Amino acid sequence: MSTALPIIDFTAGDAPQTFTASLHETGFAVLKNHPLAQTLIEGIYREWAAFFQTEAKHAYARNPDTHDGYFSPSVSETAKGYHRRDLKEFFHIYPWGRYPAQVSKAALDYYAQASDLAQTLLRWVGEHSPAQVRALYSMPLPDMMDGSDHTLLRVLHYPPLLGAEAPDAVRAAAHTDINLLTLLPAATEPGLQIRRQDGSWQDVPCDFGLLIVNIGDMLAEASGHYFPSTVHQVLNPSGADRAKRRISLPLFLHPRREVVLSERYTVGSYFDERIRELRALDA
Repeated sequence: MSTALPIIDFTAGDAPQTFTASLHETGFAVLKNHPLAQTLIEGIYREWAAFFQTEAKHAYARNPDTHDGYFSPSVSETAKGYHRRDLKEFFHIYPWGRYPAQVSKAALDYYAQASDLAQTLLRWVGEHSPAQVRALYSMPLPDMMDGSDHTLLRVLHYPPLLGAEAPDAVRAAAHTDINLLTLLPAATEPGLQIRRQDGSWQDVPCDFGLLIVNIGDMLAEASGHYFPSTVHQVLNPSGADRAKRRISLPLFLHPRREVVLSERYTVGSYFDERIRELRALDA
């Protein structure tokens, strides 16, 4: 893995090739000059940071069957291989799910725009996959998303650290994403890192206006692991930065459940297996 993730100009003529090459080499790619408006993203950050500081969030407590709504720190994720919950809370947004009356519809607008952009990025990946990898796909990658209502927008809030946290608790323990592809605009604070092939950790560029894209386990499975689902984490801040909250906005692309990923899995069977693993951790 190179010493730094390249920043790829979305508008460049060779962007599809360099984007796909970065995903193959590192599991991550970083885009600038992409079509998602930074003013929209910053507005979402501001209003949701305020929302998470109110008691109104508890009126939308998560539905354990549909996975939409508000997830408090007490039911936050535990990364596979860990037994300590991450130091975060979040809200799951689906077009069909509950949505807070206390915020504007900006996050829903972002969901639609980012989903459209994702179709372009999936097309780039499909067109620039080697022939032997394309032959593994059960259908063109963008077609896997047709008619799916499972793509998830998660609004994540990492509260300020107050000093009472367990010594081994972190904002987001090392993990991979389960989905096909993740789109993540640069968060309000740094902290995101990816694990290199040699086991060391590398900071992901975090300048406002950048868009981070990473491979999820489903695309790794569908590509015969040509595209790696790279382990990543969010570090706890230090010093005065411990008092700063962090907001991020990942969009997780989830295809239709019946889509075939490999000889071993459909999307539905793969997702259900992972959810069972996570629920076992929570037991």
